[in-house]
Amino acid sequence: MRILSTSLLVSVAIGATALAQGNAAPFTVTETGRTFASLGDALAAIGDGRGTVLVAPGTYRQCAVQQGGDVTIRAATPGTAIFDGVPCEGKAALVLRGRSSTVEGIIFQNIRVPDGNGAGIRLESGNLAVRNSLFRNSEEGILTGDHGDGQVVIDKSTFRHLGRCDRDLDCAHGIYIGRLASLSVTNSRFDQGDGGHYLKTRTARVTITGNSFDDSGGRLTNYMIDLSNGASGVISGNEMVQGKDKDNWSAFITVAPEGREQSSAGLVIDGNRAGFVPGVERNSTFVANFTDDPVRIGANDLAPSMKVKDRR
Repeated sequence: MRILSTSLLVSVAIGATALAQGNAAPFTVTETGRTFASLGDALAAIGDGRGTVLVAPGTYRQCAVQQGGDVTIRAATPGTAIFDGVPCEGKAALVLRGRSSTVEGIIFQNIRVPDGNGAGIRLESGNLAVRNSLFRNSEEGILTGDHGDGQVVIDKSTFRHLGRCDRDLDCAHGIYIGRLASLSVTNSRFDQGDGGHYLKTRTARVTITGNSFDDSGGRLTNYMIDLSNGASGVISGNEMVQGKDKDNWSAFITVAPEGREQSSAGLVIDGNRAGFVPGVERNSTFVANFTDDPVRIGANDLAPSMKVKDRR
């Protein structure tokens, strides 16, 4: 598994802040060479077309809304562009309503909103690809709406200190993907959750492979992977460690705990490793299935005290 080192991202980002001070127009639309003071203006210049915005090193206390088109937002150097603490529309640092959106090498941090769902990215239409990015210290990393043909692809990214279950509000999660067609999460890391699930999705199909779910520093967290309404696809090659401070330690993976909306008969779960931090031994269930769909659970390396599966 190759994920851009978080320590490298942070050290590069510290130097980026100083570089940004002298750059009055740090957002460049590469196709035209035009530069802009705000990401929102750069996206507006692309409009309903296709384009790439290159983001110069810096810490940006601004947000942006994509209203259309096919857009890539890319850090000039991965880990040097930080969007810090400012949500648009009371939602997220990036609110995306285009046909497609790609985000590469960006850091999102410190996003909070009154409804408790402050995210780095809020996807409201189209497809989303996220690569080599870091989401931290926010209520949510990525949150989407329900648009059935949408696809989300996440690769080589880190989700840290995300989620919450407080203030009598619905919980927020590391990532929360709504009723879309598919979700792919590969070669990524989830750790130090602050509540909710690390990965929650309502998509009909999932590919969740080669990831690390490290709950050793988590606080009041729940499941590693929550397939809220069931899903087909594959969960393989992941490493999962459950920590001490859990709100719900009963399962690592759940299938349709909020009601079956699609079949999970095509779901394969194999080649994963799951256990507990030193000093913890529980009879948690690896896969809790809330349906009668025949989920295929292959060979997984599980802690001795763990149950492979149960029907709930």
